[in-house]
Amino acid sequence: MAQIGYAAMLEQFHPTDLLDWCAQAEAVGFEAGFMVSEHFHPWTPAQGQSAFAWSFMGALGLRTSLRFGTAVTYPGGRFHPAVVAHAAATLGAMFPGRFWLGLGAGEALNEHILGGEWPEIGVRSEMLFEAIEIIAKLFSGNVTKHRGKHFKLESARLYTRPEEPVPIYVATSGPLNAKRTGRFAQGMITVGAADEKVRLLWLQCDEGCAEVGKAPIPKLLQLHVSWAPTDDEAMRNAMEEWPNGGMPFPKQDIRNPEDFAAMAKLVRPEDFTNRVLISADLEAHANHIQHYVDMGFDEIHLHNVGRNQAEFIEVFGREVLPALRLDPERDPAATR
Repeated sequence: MAQIGYAAMLEQFHPTDLLDWCAQAEAVGFEAGFMVSEHFHPWTPAQGQSAFAWSFMGALGLRTSLRFGTAVTYPGGRFHPAVVAHAAATLGAMFPGRFWLGLGAGEALNEHILGGEWPEIGVRSEMLFEAIEIIAKLFSGNVTKHRGKHFKLESARLYTRPEEPVPIYVATSGPLNAKRTGRFAQGMITVGAADEKVRLLWLQCDEGCAEVGKAPIPKLLQLHVSWAPTDDEAMRNAMEEWPNGGMPFPKQDIRNPEDFAAMAKLVRPEDFTNRVLISADLEAHANHIQHYVDMGFDEIHLHNVGRNQAEFIEVFGREVLPALRLDPERDPAATR
């Protein structure tokens, strides 16, 4: 049965406000919990925030009772994989069964700050899965050593960890990494893609699972929308608050919020088509979410791009979530 969650976007909002909104989201029925963005910088200076996600999640675990995880952390730039494993194991020990570790191949926006080399995507993918190997070894509780292509680790052991290892979810956008995700991870995250591409990723992921003798893993989606009481306000929110959502090109190599702000001047309303649903029509939003439920996503975490978070949570909790059929006949083409 699918569940709907709330995306806690720390690059847009003060962490104290987000704690209030996460508690509100739990109260009105966002049962899947929370995807927590893990950024050093916002996308644009106007977004205005970028709190440390690991501090926030400690407070989030105390304030709420649902599951939560990073969307996503790059274990190879600002953080060595051992540091990521240490942080994740601590949250797993504090909140058993509630924390999942979302990992991805990173963005220069957040990772260039230490002044090191910014590798191409193929190299970062290699680093990601080597990092997962290290993290999984540390989660075992054994003394771990590693000397690989990209990382070294000397005699490290995690003393504080949960009884069951924290599940690792991987944000995936290509078929090769999707198959690796099936082999080595416990869940897959998608941040929007055409239906045909999603199905291809799922096929590859499920093949990876089959290769190591395990059942298909959960599939999560982060879904960006812009809802407001009027269409004009919804469009204005998208243009002013989330212009990066209208940039139809890879963003992993752009280094500074100021560069995103300059590119944002070129974004037009039509650029959001098929990327961010912009509408005041609650039925349109319900149908949009239902489409992804019917495809077979296990969790769909909603990000409303405007500043009107409390209103969005209240209205969607009252009008949209009850309208969804969360255990329908799934789309047979989704290959689940």
